[in-house]
Amino acid sequence: MLYTRSSQLFAEAEKVIPGGVNSPVRAFRAVGGTPIFVKSAKGAYLYDEDGNRLIDYINSWGPMILGHAYEPVVQAVIEKAKLGTSFGMPTELETQIAALAVSMVPNIDKIRFVNSGTEACMSAVRLARGFTNKDKIIKFAGCYHGHSDSFLIQAGSGAITFGSPNSPGVTAGTAKDTLLAKYNDLENVAELIDANKNEIAAIIVEPVAGNMGCIPPNSGFLEGLRQLCTDNGILLIFDEVMTGFRLAAGGVQELFNINADIVCFGKVIGGGLPVGAFAARSEIMNYLAPLGPVYQAGTLSGNPLAMAAGLAMLKALDADRAIFQRLEEKTAYLAAGMEKVLKANNVVFTINRIGSMVSVHFDADPVVDFQTAAKGDNETFKKFFHGLLQEGIYIAPSAYETWFITDALSYEDLDFTIQAVDKVSKTF
Repeated sequence: MLYTRSSQLFAEAEKVIPGGVNSPVRAFRAVGGTPIFVKSAKGAYLYDEDGNRLIDYINSWGPMILGHAYEPVVQAVIEKAKLGTSFGMPTELETQIAALAVSMVPNIDKIRFVNSGTEACMSAVRLARGFTNKDKIIKFAGCYHGHSDSFLIQAGSGAITFGSPNSPGVTAGTAKDTLLAKYNDLENVAELIDANKNEIAAIIVEPVAGNMGCIPPNSGFLEGLRQLCTDNGILLIFDEVMTGFRLAAGGVQELFNINADIVCFGKVIGGGLPVGAFAARSEIMNYLAPLGPVYQAGTLSGNPLAMAAGLAMLKALDADRAIFQRLEEKTAYLAAGMEKVLKANNVVFTINRIGSMVSVHFDADPVVDFQTAAKGDNETFKKFFHGLLQEGIYIAPSAYETWFITDALSYEDLDFTIQAVDKVSKTF
């Protein structure tokens, strides 16, 4: 494939945008080469500025669960835009999507909409600190909760990719209140709690990790976190920015029947527009201004375009709960096919999957946390990424990202992908 136009556009972008991109992982620094500039997308496919068609396995990093340019979402945005794009005042739409979200997700009474997953997680931690009157939080190495200062302590995803998990600009005072735990290791969490008695406001976790590749929780891990939090007066925050409305209508809380105290959302809940949200039972949410003392605000929070897109998306998912089973089946089919051809070509690998999330790790050992994810052979991943790109398949340009499956993918697309993996893996 030729990427002449993309290369030209990237050179122009580098002159006026830091690194030529507005989010670091897009820059291809982890895999080498020039970023692909997208012109349009429809269904399961991206169309780049050079006219190439690519089967898409990032789907805007998760929200395009029904495919790109999903017609009900597009029409909802168009019709709402005709009436005005932002008011800075309440609209009926906000109540409608809030009521629908609360009805779909277990154990939440109220929800507040913001503009990104980062903002949702940042606000959730502030709320937890205000509610408990404690300062410290526990996060897990390799879990990414956005780029708020509190979270850039051994974060996953782009932070790993660029080799700077502790970002300059994060103060020592902020860092001291963030305790770092090992994912899937309850004993480690218990030790941190014992060493910081009555100081921990919250434990925040990706209940299914997606920012060190797809890493599901070990059996008993989430249940153990819930019990530790209950026993020690700590709030449990599920960062379901990736998993919310994707792994089940009610997210991981529904999937594993485990209640978190605060849940963060993004991606799917915005239907492709910039939306985040955080939710909890009333006694916690009522600590937010204007009812309570914890301040949180946003001029564009709940803006009509984002709410229209999100409402159309949630309505579609609510009306077709079978989609989650279809996505599970497609993901299992793809994983099984890739496993077969990678084995046949004597490639050392591990595949993790759950629901509509899947990732390929180039290491033989089980990948269960940050340390085991970091053992993967990145040189092989680079060959894998570029080989698939040449075959017309776009996966995340980082070994530390999950793939997202969309309902728009056909089994023909999946077979084509498996054949491409077979072809590429023969060259390792």
